[in-house]
Amino acid sequence: MLSPLLANIYLHYVLDLWVNAWRKEARGDVIIVRYADDFVLGFQYRNEAERFLDALRKRFAAFGLEVHPEKTRLLEFGRFAEIDRAQRGEGRPDTFDFLGFTHSCAKTPRGWFTVRRKTIGKKLTATLKEVKKELRGHRYYAIAAQGAWLRKVIQGHFNYFAVPGNKPAIDAFRTEIIKACFSSLRKRSQKARKLTWDRFTRYVKSWIPTAKVVHPYPDRRFYAMHPR
Repeated sequence: MLSPLLANIYLHYVLDLWVNAWRKEARGDVIIVRYADDFVLGFQYRNEAERFLDALRKRFAAFGLEVHPEKTRLLEFGRFAEIDRAQRGEGRPDTFDFLGFTHSCAKTPRGWFTVRRKTIGKKLTATLKEVKKELRGHRYYAIAAQGAWLRKVIQGHFNYFAVPGNKPAIDAFRTEIIKACFSSLRKRSQKARKLTWDRFTRYVKSWIPTAKVVHPYPDRRFYAMHPR
């Protein structure tokens, strides 16, 4: 398995530069988003996506690589996908997972198309399980030390996952951590079992960051970085 650094270097030549050359021959738009060895490609026309996938498999094989058989698939996605599928009597567009998020076609409150990103369910469950395990290991630490550690963990989670449309998931993460922390503190000793929820909420206000969206929509970030 390649490290992220080696994957970036290797795939820059095997994939990135090749996609850029392939894009110049395409009739429609071609975009790519890659992180290490995970990447998503978008095509304006389905036939070009099919042709590219076939070429990609051959390209990788030439370098002793192969695309992941379970993660690699073609799907109809984008602002016209729902309308086009409805006209054909088909269901909603498929979703896909990428970099910790499940991506789906959605609309803003004003009715504009947007890509909704939600924390992958299995990812959220695994993260909660790991934090709860760490809480048990920190059970007998000083309360102030526990609070400082917990604040960093939760804020770090928010810094990545607090994107537009994902607030229910970060709310759920915060709620589950609060309940786990309360349960852990009450198991410190017989005296600790007398800790009330009302008293514990004082700790919550000091320790636990508020769950709120901290990232803008991708288009706003793009315009901020690439002003016209």
